[in-house]
Amino acid sequence: MGIWDEIKASFRHGTSLTRLIFVNAGIFLIIKILEMISVLASSPELAATVISYLAVPASVGALATKPWTPVTYMFLHQGFIHLLFNMLWLWWFGKIFMSYLDQRKVVSLYIMGGLAGALLYITIFNLFPAFAGASASVMALVIATAVYLPEMELHLLFLGRIKLKYLALITFLITSVFDFSVNTGGKIAHIGGALMGLAYGYGLKNGKDIGAWLNSIIDFFVTIFRPGRRMKVTYKKPKTDYDYNKIRAERQKAIDHILDKISKGGYDSLTREEKEILFSESQQKK
Repeated sequence: MGIWDEIKASFRHGTSLTRLIFVNAGIFLIIKILEMISVLASSPELAATVISYLAVPASVGALATKPWTPVTYMFLHQGFIHLLFNMLWLWWFGKIFMSYLDQRKVVSLYIMGGLAGALLYITIFNLFPAFAGASASVMALVIATAVYLPEMELHLLFLGRIKLKYLALITFLITSVFDFSVNTGGKIAHIGGALMGLAYGYGLKNGKDIGAWLNSIIDFFVTIFRPGRRMKVTYKKPKTDYDYNKIRAERQKAIDHILDKISKGGYDSLTREEKEILFSESQQKK
């Protein structure tokens, strides 16, 4: 299997967190390739033009002509170091988040954090466009995880054990408050993402998923574009006691996993296939 085939397989079978990282890295690579082409072709406006169509503008008039940018901007990065640290934070906090909640919430929180950052940025700035980037989405995930698991401790090199709530606070202050005059637009977007993270985290602690509506929209479009991927629950008559016990054990394992997801994220966190399995199981027990 070639490198490209391995990348496609990782994307296809990976988690939502893995896919988010792939999309961010892929768009960054495309932008850098365009910048190389711009230099070789002595046409510096090429890459700048593409970026201008993806970055969210502060001007309401410009936004009206580019309504897709509040979504596309959250996958853009200014440089490799920016990308690297964002993806590291996304991976670390995303893994913690998914250890306690389902991966569908990662996507909805990422998108809502980015939208909140864009909204706050556009509200405050009305004169010039800026290249804010994906940091607002990552900040939303960092803050939401810390709010949901404030007392969780991590062991960091040179710092020792530190609670998640303090780590998130330090991260927010360094990236969003200190040196506010530098990349002001990006820092305003960070604050918007952090506010969304606060709302999302407190909602989860109170048993409410404020991103459920977005998950429903995503599920709708996934169903449209992948109509043939629905799982069919079929049963074959076991030939031996061993086959019967094996099928029963696998079935029970699937049910336990579904019940665990319900306890963590509620019934709405289940996929359509998991809901079908649960319904089928309930019918069998009648």
